[in-house]
Amino acid sequence: MVKRLILLLLATFLSANPKIYSALGDVIYNNVEIIESLKKISEFKEQEAQIDEYVKSVYAAKEMGFSIEEGTQEIDKKKYLKTIRELSKINDMFFRLAQNMYKESIEQENTLLWSKLINSGLIDTQKHKDEVLEFYFEHSKDIDEEGVIQKFLDQEKKLKTKSTKKNDDLLMKKEAQEEKIKRIREKDKLKQEAIQKALEEELKKKKTQIRSNQVKGDRLKFRVSYI
Repeated sequence: MVKRLILLLLATFLSANPKIYSALGDVIYNNVEIIESLKKISEFKEQEAQIDEYVKSVYAAKEMGFSIEEGTQEIDKKKYLKTIRELSKINDMFFRLAQNMYKESIEQENTLLWSKLINSGLIDTQKHKDEVLEFYFEHSKDIDEEGVIQKFLDQEKKLKTKSTKKNDDLLMKKEAQEEKIKRIREKDKLKQEAIQKALEEELKKKKTQIRSNQVKGDRLKFRVSYI
């Protein structure tokens, strides 16, 4: 019994989440540490007791889920489902609260609160990437390049490098194409000159032949007239 309880506790706190109703449970279990970290933000001081109570309830629910999977008969699945549904509502409430504070931090230009919120995990920074970068560049003197900001700056640098490389590749390709066209034109020019020279040589030969025939004709006429 003791061994099973120890294994259950280890599974609860160290391993994956309960599989039962995981679509709902995974959300609250994966977010609980993020929500608990809100206590580090002074603006959430009033919610500290509520956060502690919520975290306690989440871990209790997680243990309940594992107990059901272990086959404990005393625990009702419906009760567990009702519990995680209620916890899901509280989870969403904290996310909405963080989102509202995020908007207020922008309106009030509260860079300290803004920095804490975008690194809290409760703000979809990827969705608001353009907005985040715009606010950062406007207040860069007051904001440290860390966490989400550093990640976004690294991404932008990588994209810029990639774009520069792409432009360089396009330029090299263009230059190679122009060089190829130049070689083709030079080749065509040489070919045309060779044809022209051949025609001139042929014309020269014909003229020489005509003059030769004329000379022979004149000589023949002279002989006939002499006779």
